[in-house]
Amino acid sequence: MQSFNRTTVVTQFILVGFSSLGELQLLLFVIFLLLYLTILMANVTIMTVIRFSHTLHTPMYAFLFILSFSESCYTFVIIPQLLAHLLSATKTISFVACATQLFFFLGFACTNCFLIAVMGYDRYAAICHPLRYTLIMNKRLGLGLVSLSGLTSFLIALVATNLICDMPFCGPNKVNHYFCDMAPVIKLACTDTHVKELALFSLSILVIMVPFLLILISYGFIVNTILKIPSAEGKRKAFATCASHLTVVFVHYGCASVIYLRPKSKSASDKDQLVAVTYTVLTPLLNPLVYSLRNQEVKTALKRVIGRPIATKMS
Repeated sequence: MQSFNRTTVVTQFILVGFSSLGELQLLLFVIFLLLYLTILMANVTIMTVIRFSHTLHTPMYAFLFILSFSESCYTFVIIPQLLAHLLSATKTISFVACATQLFFFLGFACTNCFLIAVMGYDRYAAICHPLRYTLIMNKRLGLGLVSLSGLTSFLIALVATNLICDMPFCGPNKVNHYFCDMAPVIKLACTDTHVKELALFSLSILVIMVPFLLILISYGFIVNTILKIPSAEGKRKAFATCASHLTVVFVHYGCASVIYLRPKSKSASDKDQLVAVTYTVLTPLLNPLVYSLRNQEVKTALKRVIGRPIATKMS
Protein backbone atom coordinates (compact mmCIF):
# COMPACT_ATOMS: atom_id res chain seq x y z
CA MET A 1 0.00 0.00 0.00
CA GLN A 2 2.81 2.42 0.87
CA SER A 3 4.25 1.91 -2.61
CA PHE A 4 1.29 3.83 -4.02
CA ASN A 5 1.22 6.88 -1.77
CA ARG A 6 2.99 7.59 1.48
CA THR A 7 0.23 9.92 2.69
CA THR A 8 -2.43 7.24 2.40
CA VAL A 9 -3.58 5.92 5.78
CA VAL A 10 -6.51 3.83 4.53
CA THR A 11 -5.40 0.19 4.40
CA GLN A 12 -8.70 -1.25 3.21
CA PHE A 13 -11.98 -0.24 1.63
CA ILE A 14 -15.52 -1.41 2.32
CA LEU A 15 -17.61 -2.17 -0.77
CA VAL A 16 -21.12 -1.18 0.26
CA GLY A 17 -22.84 -1.97 -3.04
CA PHE A 18 -26.05 -4.01 -2.49
CA SER A 19 -25.49 -3.91 1.30
CA SER A 20 -28.79 -2.12 1.86
CA LEU A 21 -30.77 -4.99 0.29
CA GLY A 22 -30.51 -7.17 3.40
CA GLU A 23 -31.85 -10.70 2.86
CA LEU A 24 -32.26 -10.06 -0.86
CA GLN A 25 -28.50 -10.44 -1.15
CA LEU A 26 -28.95 -14.22 -1.03
CA LEU A 27 -31.32 -14.03 -3.99
CA LEU A 28 -28.85 -11.80 -5.82
CA PHE A 29 -26.11 -14.34 -5.12
CA VAL A 30 -28.13 -17.08 -6.84
CA ILE A 31 -28.98 -14.82 -9.79
CA PHE A 32 -25.41 -13.59 -10.30
CA LEU A 33 -24.01 -17.11 -9.87
CA LEU A 34 -26.32 -18.48 -12.57
CA LEU A 35 -25.50 -15.55 -14.86
CA TYR A 36 -21.76 -16.02 -14.27
CA LEU A 37 -21.90 -19.74 -15.02
CA THR A 38 -23.93 -18.97 -18.15
CA ILE A 39 -21.36 -16.38 -19.26
CA LEU A 40 -18.50 -18.83 -18.80
CA MET A 41 -20.35 -21.65 -20.52
CA ALA A 42 -21.42 -19.44 -23.44
CA ASN A 43 -17.97 -17.98 -24.00
CA VAL A 44 -16.25 -21.35 -23.67
CA THR A 45 -18.75 -22.78 -26.15
CA ILE A 46 -18.02 -19.99 -28.64
CA MET A 47 -14.25 -20.50 -28.29
CA THR A 48 -14.58 -24.29 -28.60
CA VAL A 49 -16.75 -24.08 -31.71
CA ILE A 50 -14.36 -21.62 -33.38
CA ARG A 51 -11.33 -23.71 -32.40
CA PHE A 52 -12.64 -27.03 -33.77
CA SER A 53 -14.60 -25.81 -36.80
CA HIS A 54 -12.34 -25.19 -39.79
CA THR A 55 -15.06 -23.19 -41.55
CA LEU A 56 -14.74 -20.56 -38.81
CA HIS A 57 -10.95 -20.18 -39.12
CA THR A 58 -11.26 -16.66 -40.53
CA PRO A 59 -10.16 -13.26 -39.14
CA MET A 60 -13.74 -12.39 -38.13
CA TYR A 61 -14.09 -15.44 -35.89
CA ALA A 62 -10.52 -15.19 -34.65
CA PHE A 63 -11.41 -11.74 -33.30
CA LEU A 64 -14.61 -13.18 -31.80
CA PHE A 65 -12.55 -15.94 -30.12
CA ILE A 66 -10.26 -13.34 -28.53
CA LEU A 67 -13.21 -11.15 -27.50
CA SER A 68 -14.85 -14.15 -25.79
CA PHE A 69 -11.61 -14.89 -23.94
CA SER A 70 -11.25 -11.24 -22.91
CA GLU A 71 -14.87 -11.11 -21.73
CA SER A 72 -14.30 -14.23 -19.61
CA CYS A 73 -11.28 -12.63 -17.94
CA TYR A 74 -13.19 -9.37 -17.55
CA THR A 75 -16.01 -11.03 -15.61
CA PHE A 76 -13.53 -13.08 -13.56
CA VAL A 77 -12.08 -9.82 -12.21
CA ILE A 78 -15.48 -8.67 -10.91
CA ILE A 79 -18.07 -11.37 -10.34
CA PRO A 80 -16.32 -13.95 -8.06
CA GLN A 81 -15.50 -11.20 -5.55
CA LEU A 82 -19.09 -9.90 -5.83
CA LEU A 83 -20.44 -13.39 -5.10
CA ALA A 84 -18.18 -13.74 -2.07
CA HIS A 85 -19.27 -10.37 -0.68
CA LEU A 86 -22.96 -11.15 -1.15
CA LEU A 87 -22.53 -14.06 1.28
CA SER A 88 -20.20 -12.25 3.66
CA ALA A 89 -21.00 -9.88 6.48
CA THR A 90 -17.66 -8.12 6.01
CA LYS A 91 -17.28 -6.66 2.54
CA THR A 92 -13.74 -5.36 2.86
CA ILE A 93 -11.03 -5.26 0.22
CA SER A 94 -7.44 -4.19 0.84
CA PHE A 95 -6.03 -1.08 -0.78
CA VAL A 96 -3.64 -3.14 -2.94
CA ALA A 97 -6.37 -5.61 -3.93
CA CYS A 98 -8.63 -2.70 -4.86
CA ALA A 99 -5.90 -1.18 -7.04
CA THR A 100 -5.23 -4.57 -8.64
CA GLN A 101 -8.91 -5.12 -9.40
CA LEU A 102 -9.18 -1.61 -10.86
CA PHE A 103 -6.14 -2.20 -13.10
CA PHE A 104 -7.33 -5.49 -14.55
CA PHE A 105 -10.93 -4.31 -14.86
CA LEU A 106 -9.84 -1.26 -16.85
CA GLY A 107 -7.36 -3.31 -18.87
CA PHE A 108 -9.89 -5.88 -20.07
CA ALA A 109 -12.67 -3.27 -20.44
CA CYS A 110 -10.46 -1.16 -22.73
CA THR A 111 -9.38 -4.28 -24.62
CA ASN A 112 -13.02 -5.13 -25.32
CA CYS A 113 -13.67 -1.59 -26.61
CA PHE A 114 -10.75 -1.76 -29.02
CA LEU A 115 -11.51 -5.33 -30.12
CA ILE A 116 -15.08 -4.39 -31.03
CA ALA A 117 -13.65 -1.55 -33.14
CA VAL A 118 -11.25 -3.98 -34.81
CA MET A 119 -14.19 -6.24 -35.64
CA GLY A 120 -15.90 -3.23 -37.22
CA TYR A 121 -12.89 -2.66 -39.45
CA ASP A 122 -12.92 -6.35 -40.35
CA ARG A 123 -16.57 -6.07 -41.48
CA TYR A 124 -15.66 -2.97 -43.50
CA ALA A 125 -12.86 -4.82 -45.30
CA ALA A 126 -15.03 -7.89 -45.93
CA ILE A 127 -18.03 -6.02 -47.35
CA CYS A 128 -16.44 -3.01 -49.05
CA HIS A 129 -13.39 -4.84 -50.44
CA PRO A 130 -14.42 -8.51 -50.78
CA LEU A 131 -11.93 -9.35 -53.53
CA ARG A 132 -9.00 -7.93 -51.57
CA TYR A 133 -10.22 -9.03 -48.13
CA THR A 134 -7.69 -11.83 -47.64
CA LEU A 135 -4.89 -9.48 -48.65
CA ILE A 136 -6.07 -6.64 -46.39
CA MET A 137 -7.01 -8.69 -43.31
CA ASN A 138 -4.06 -11.08 -43.32
CA LYS A 139 -2.70 -12.94 -40.32
CA ARG A 140 0.06 -10.42 -39.69
CA LEU A 141 -2.36 -7.46 -39.59
CA GLY A 142 -4.81 -9.39 -37.43
CA LEU A 143 -2.16 -10.25 -34.84
CA GLY A 144 -0.89 -6.68 -34.95
CA LEU A 145 -4.34 -5.20 -34.30
CA VAL A 146 -5.03 -7.60 -31.43
CA SER A 147 -1.60 -7.01 -29.87
CA LEU A 148 -1.94 -3.24 -30.23
CA SER A 149 -5.40 -3.38 -28.64
CA GLY A 150 -4.16 -5.34 -25.64
CA LEU A 151 -0.94 -3.39 -25.07
CA THR A 152 -2.62 0.00 -25.46
CA SER A 153 -5.46 -1.04 -23.16
CA PHE A 154 -3.27 -2.18 -20.29
CA LEU A 155 -1.00 0.84 -20.69
CA ILE A 156 -4.07 3.07 -20.33
CA ALA A 157 -5.20 0.97 -17.35
CA LEU A 158 -1.77 1.39 -15.72
CA VAL A 159 -1.84 5.16 -16.20
CA ALA A 160 -5.40 5.45 -14.87
CA THR A 161 -4.70 3.23 -11.85
CA ASN A 162 -1.56 5.19 -10.97
CA LEU A 163 -3.45 8.49 -11.27
CA ILE A 164 -6.06 7.23 -8.79
CA CYS A 165 -3.84 5.36 -6.35
CA ASP A 166 -1.33 8.20 -6.18
CA MET A 167 -3.95 10.33 -4.41
CA PRO A 168 -4.07 10.35 -0.59
CA PHE A 169 -6.86 8.36 1.09
CA CYS A 170 -6.96 9.38 4.73
CA GLY A 171 -10.62 9.45 5.78
CA PRO A 172 -13.77 7.61 4.70
CA ASN A 173 -13.23 4.18 3.18
CA LYS A 174 -16.73 3.11 2.09
CA VAL A 175 -16.87 2.63 -1.68
CA ASN A 176 -20.42 3.14 -2.93
CA HIS A 177 -20.17 0.28 -5.42
CA TYR A 178 -19.81 -3.52 -5.58
CA PHE A 179 -16.29 -3.33 -7.04
CA CYS A 180 -13.43 -0.83 -7.23
CA ASP A 181 -14.36 1.46 -10.10
CA MET A 182 -12.84 4.84 -10.86
CA ALA A 183 -15.55 7.30 -9.84
CA PRO A 184 -16.56 5.83 -6.44
CA VAL A 185 -12.92 5.39 -5.41
CA ILE A 186 -11.93 8.92 -6.45
CA LYS A 187 -14.74 10.31 -4.28
CA LEU A 188 -12.88 9.03 -1.20
CA ALA A 189 -9.63 10.89 -1.91
CA CYS A 190 -8.89 13.64 0.63
CA THR A 191 -7.48 16.11 -1.88
CA ASP A 192 -8.60 18.18 -4.83
CA THR A 193 -9.21 15.73 -7.69
CA HIS A 194 -10.24 18.04 -10.55
CA VAL A 195 -7.00 17.79 -12.55
CA LYS A 196 -6.83 14.02 -12.32
CA GLU A 197 -10.53 13.69 -13.07
CA LEU A 198 -9.95 15.71 -16.23
CA ALA A 199 -7.06 13.41 -17.19
CA LEU A 200 -9.20 10.31 -16.59
CA PHE A 201 -12.06 11.88 -18.53
CA SER A 202 -9.68 12.42 -21.47
CA LEU A 203 -8.63 8.77 -21.31
CA SER A 204 -12.31 7.75 -21.29
CA ILE A 205 -12.92 9.76 -24.46
CA LEU A 206 -9.93 8.04 -26.08
CA VAL A 207 -11.16 4.57 -25.13
CA ILE A 208 -14.89 5.02 -25.80
CA MET A 209 -15.50 7.76 -28.35
CA VAL A 210 -12.54 7.22 -30.71
CA PRO A 211 -13.33 3.52 -31.37
CA PHE A 212 -17.06 4.28 -31.54
CA LEU A 213 -16.54 7.02 -34.14
CA LEU A 214 -14.27 4.74 -36.17
CA ILE A 215 -17.01 2.09 -36.11
CA LEU A 216 -19.60 4.62 -37.28
CA ILE A 217 -17.31 5.69 -40.14
CA SER A 218 -16.76 2.03 -41.10
CA TYR A 219 -20.49 1.38 -41.13
CA GLY A 220 -21.09 4.50 -43.18
CA PHE A 221 -18.99 2.93 -45.95
CA ILE A 222 -20.60 -0.47 -45.32
CA VAL A 223 -24.17 0.83 -45.70
CA ASN A 224 -23.20 2.72 -48.84
CA THR A 225 -21.75 -0.48 -50.31
CA ILE A 226 -24.73 -2.62 -49.28
CA LEU A 227 -27.21 -0.23 -50.92
CA LYS A 228 -25.38 -0.74 -54.20
CA ILE A 229 -25.95 -4.51 -54.12
CA PRO A 230 -28.53 -5.24 -56.84
CA SER A 231 -30.32 -8.22 -55.27
CA ALA A 232 -32.58 -7.93 -52.24
CA GLU A 233 -31.27 -11.26 -50.93
CA GLY A 234 -27.70 -9.99 -51.12
CA LYS A 235 -28.62 -6.88 -49.17
CA ARG A 236 -30.42 -8.95 -46.54
CA LYS A 237 -27.42 -11.24 -46.00
CA ALA A 238 -25.02 -8.30 -45.80
CA PHE A 239 -27.16 -6.49 -43.23
CA ALA A 240 -27.63 -9.72 -41.25
CA THR A 241 -23.85 -10.14 -41.07
CA CYS A 242 -23.51 -6.72 -39.45
CA ALA A 243 -26.58 -6.84 -37.19
CA SER A 244 -24.91 -8.90 -34.44
CA HIS A 245 -21.88 -6.63 -34.28
CA LEU A 246 -23.98 -3.45 -34.25
CA THR A 247 -26.14 -4.78 -31.40
CA VAL A 248 -23.05 -5.35 -29.25
CA VAL A 249 -21.60 -1.96 -30.28
CA PHE A 250 -24.58 0.12 -29.14
CA VAL A 251 -25.09 -1.76 -25.87
CA HIS A 252 -21.39 -1.80 -24.97
CA TYR A 253 -20.50 1.79 -25.83
CA GLY A 254 -23.87 3.11 -24.67
CA CYS A 255 -23.47 1.79 -21.12
CA ALA A 256 -19.81 2.85 -20.97
CA SER A 257 -20.69 6.37 -22.10
CA VAL A 258 -23.34 6.78 -19.39
CA ILE A 259 -20.81 6.01 -16.66
CA TYR A 260 -17.42 7.24 -17.87
CA LEU A 261 -18.09 10.24 -20.12
CA ARG A 262 -18.68 12.49 -17.14
CA PRO A 263 -15.90 14.79 -15.92
CA LYS A 264 -16.92 14.78 -12.24
CA SER A 265 -16.75 11.81 -9.91
CA LYS A 266 -19.32 13.60 -7.75
CA SER A 267 -21.94 12.58 -10.29
CA ALA A 268 -21.58 8.93 -9.30
CA SER A 269 -24.74 7.62 -7.64
CA ASP A 270 -26.57 4.46 -6.62
CA LYS A 271 -28.11 4.31 -10.10
CA ASP A 272 -24.62 3.74 -11.50
CA GLN A 273 -24.61 0.31 -9.89
CA LEU A 274 -27.59 -0.74 -12.01
CA VAL A 275 -25.84 0.48 -15.16
CA ALA A 276 -22.65 -1.26 -14.00
CA VAL A 277 -24.54 -4.56 -13.76
CA THR A 278 -25.34 -4.11 -17.46
CA TYR A 279 -21.75 -3.73 -18.61
CA THR A 280 -20.13 -6.11 -16.11
CA VAL A 281 -22.68 -8.94 -16.28
CA LEU A 282 -25.28 -8.56 -19.02
CA THR A 283 -23.01 -7.35 -21.85
CA PRO A 284 -20.54 -10.26 -21.45
CA LEU A 285 -23.57 -12.55 -21.60
CA LEU A 286 -25.03 -10.68 -24.59
CA ASN A 287 -21.92 -11.00 -26.76
CA PRO A 288 -21.80 -14.80 -27.15
CA LEU A 289 -25.59 -15.12 -27.28
CA VAL A 290 -25.96 -12.49 -30.01
CA TYR A 291 -23.09 -13.83 -32.07
CA SER A 292 -24.33 -17.43 -31.77
CA LEU A 293 -28.10 -16.97 -32.05
CA ARG A 294 -27.97 -14.44 -34.90
CA ASN A 295 -25.13 -16.04 -36.84
CA GLN A 296 -26.01 -18.95 -39.09
CA GLU A 297 -22.38 -20.01 -39.59
CA VAL A 298 -21.83 -20.31 -35.83
CA LYS A 299 -25.10 -22.23 -35.35
CA THR A 300 -24.17 -24.64 -38.15
CA ALA A 301 -20.67 -25.12 -36.75
CA LEU A 302 -22.09 -25.66 -33.25
CA LYS A 303 -24.40 -28.41 -34.52
CA ARG A 304 -21.47 -30.00 -36.32
CA VAL A 305 -19.18 -29.90 -33.27
CA ILE A 306 -21.91 -31.24 -30.96
CA GLY A 307 -22.86 -33.87 -33.51
CA ARG A 308 -19.38 -35.37 -33.72
CA PRO A 309 -19.28 -37.04 -30.28
CA ILE A 310 -22.90 -38.14 -30.68
CA ALA A 311 -22.16 -39.73 -34.05
CA THR A 312 -19.04 -41.38 -32.59
CA LYS A 313 -21.04 -42.93 -29.74
CA MET A 314 -23.74 -44.18 -32.11
CA SER A 315 -21.21 -45.77 -34.43
